Amino acid sequence: MEYAVFIWLGLLIVFLIIEIATVGLTTIWLAGGALVALILELAGLSIWWQVWGFLIVSFVLIVFTRPFAAKYINSHHEKTNYEGIIGKVVRITEKVDNVQETGTAVVNGLEWTTRTEQNGEILNPGDLAKVINISGVKLIVRKYEEE
Repeated sequence: MEYAVFIWLGLLIVFLIIEIATVGLTTIWLAGGALVALILELAGLSIWWQVWGFLIVSFVLIVFTRPFAAKYINSHHEKTNYEGIIGKVVRITEKVDNVQETGTAVVNGLEWTTRTEQNGEILNPGDLAKVINISGVKLIVRKYEEE
């Protein structure tokens, strides 16, 4: 089975290309298994040894190193939790007018570009508004009526 070298080498390259393209630790584990299978092929072992080597090493890498990698390699990723803003009542700091494309409000100490839900609605500085959605980096609000 001389062609097995090319199969394992091809799989190794494909897994590495996918890993480089996604940068998400998705196929690096399988690349390790393909490398071991390639080494087993070069050592002259049968295809069954190669397949089992690929499966076992891939499984071991996924089970034992993926949790470590997910915890420590991607730990610097900061979550924004913007969903928590939806439903909050905010005070308008600059006139909100969708036609003029103006408007800001402060939420949790941060100033956000603000637009109203309806195009004809205008909110003035000091008005209260309820955040009903977030579109990109804009708060979508409606005038808050105290109940």
